[in-house]
Amino acid sequence: MTRRFSLAPAIYVVLLMVPIYWLIVMSVKTNGEIRGGLTLLPQAPTLANFQLIFTDPAWYLGYVNAAIYVSLNVIIAVTVAVPAAYAFSRYRFHGDRVLFFGFLMFRMMAPAILLVPFVQIFSELSLIDTYIAVAIAHCFFNVPIAIWILEGFISAVPREMDESAMMDGHRFPRFFLKILLPQIAPGIAVTAFFCFMFSWVELLLANALTVVQAKPIGGIMTRAGGVLAADIALLAAASVLSLVPGIVLIAFMKNHLARGFSMGRVA
Repeated sequence: MTRRFSLAPAIYVVLLMVPIYWLIVMSVKTNGEIRGGLTLLPQAPTLANFQLIFTDPAWYLGYVNAAIYVSLNVIIAVTVAVPAAYAFSRYRFHGDRVLFFGFLMFRMMAPAILLVPFVQIFSELSLIDTYIAVAIAHCFFNVPIAIWILEGFISAVPREMDESAMMDGHRFPRFFLKILLPQIAPGIAVTAFFCFMFSWVELLLANALTVVQAKPIGGIMTRAGGVLAADIALLAAASVLSLVPGIVLIAFMKNHLARGFSMGRVA
């Protein structure tokens, strides 16, 4: 019985990796081989699909555009959420708990609900097809959950530390930057990860708020996939490359993420 249970995680990982493996295999095949039948290994592996993406601005700029507005979103969301989470953790004001738990509503709201208002607002502000438009739109969903996560980490820091720092002559800005932020670094890493994850994979708002100059890779793939004779191998290669930023982020932040997921509140 114990052996059967020990096999369960291995079976789960194998099943989880099947679509990823299939995506990678298709990315190094030709369209003719893909349409010719089911093969577990490519008969004539090629990197032509990746070469086209890296040499064609119509493709590789999609990754650049997405990286820019995702980075802006993460920076804005974390910068706004840290002081807000501190206020919810350390102070009490009228309606604070109702507002705090009301933030969860934003994670149950589909971006499609706000598509028309966002398009109209940013059109009036002449911000359509700009990075900042997508970053701000994503902040509407990321900032509330960032506050929710960070409040748990800040609440885990004893209040006595605040008082001790003030008694030692530290002004609030110095205490906040030099003492508090290092204490909640794992929480900031987890928050940045969740903000990145949402902003990188969200397509509806990003596609609607961009036209050409800031069009993300997801929008480019959607447009290319809508063609009757879609280049399946090229789309598979683009999909493989879209996985790379998340993998790199996890690799560089794995220590903070491991600590962060074991501490505080992660919704």
